[in-house]
Parts: sequence; C-alpha cells; structure tokens
Amino acid sequence: MFRLSACMAFSLLIVAGCSTSSGRHARGSAPVLTISAAEVQALAARPGARATLVNVWATWCPPCREEFPTLVQVGEKRRADGLRLVFVSADPEEEVAVVKKFLAAKGVSDTAYIMTGDPNAFINRLNPKWTGAIPATFVYNRRGELASFWEGAADEDRFNQSVDQAIATR
Repeated sequence: MFRLSACMAFSLLIVAGCSTSSGRHARGSAPVLTISAAEVQALAARPGARATLVNVWATWCPPCREEFPTLVQVGEKRRADGLRLVFVSADPEEEVAVVKKFLAAKGVSDTAYIMTGDPNAFINRLNPKWTGAIPATFVYNRRGELASFWEGAADEDRFNQSVDQAIATR
C-alpha cells in the first residue's frame, strides 16, 4: 500500500510539469508521442482491435516498473487475440529520452505515449473514479467502451481476465 500511495503522490507532482510538445524518436527506437485523454479514448475506439488495454505508468514508479514486463508479455501473447496494448507514460515530456530508454530495455517497439494537457482533466476524462494513482489500467472493448479499470499493479491473470471480459463483450 505504501508504494502505491507514494506513486499516487508523485504522479500528481510530476505529471503537473508536462508540456504539450511531441516526443521525437531516434532512428531504430520506438516513437514516443504526446497524447491527450480524448486521443486515448479515440485510439481505444479505433477499429482493428477486439480489446484495448491502456496502462498509465511512469519510469519513477516502482509498482509500474515491476508490472511492466508482465504487460509486455501479455501484449505479445494476446496480440493474435486482437489485443491492442497502449502505454501512456506520466513522466514529464522533457524526460522523453528516459522513457524511450526504459521502453527499449523492456523490448517495446510499438508507439508509446506521454500524457499531455492538464493532469486533472486527463484523469477525469479517462475515468472520474481514477484518483490519479499509477499504475492505472483501462481495458476497453472493441467499441471503445470501458470494460475494466483499476489502480495499482496487477498480475498476468488479472490482465488476461480483463482482456477476456472485454473481448467477450458484443
């Protein structure tokens, strides 16, 4: 509980420093772009996936770093089932190099994002029940409707059950 509370406190302090410029990627690395909450929701509703799992995390958050390999693994295993995995960093935009280094070390090659805009508006737009604690996970069905949400780290079973639930939604 302490680690989650520490991340919650830090998330509000650190995210407040975000600006609105886009991240640029070096040749050979995954792009890291800025994204607003509305853009996250539009991405979740975009055709082509049976479920979209959005994870809001930060490089400085111990529970985020601990669950990250499991998320990558679930994303790889469930891609064939129609899962779209979206990573949204709560790190400040000026830390894009740190975010890219972390993602590369974890084997992430798909586009990842850094949240932009007013942190409170971002939080409330994604889910008014979200306190701002990270990691935060949002699982959407194929229509872009929120099927599951939780704050705090999860294990492979919880990710898979939530994805299964979203996929089963007609």
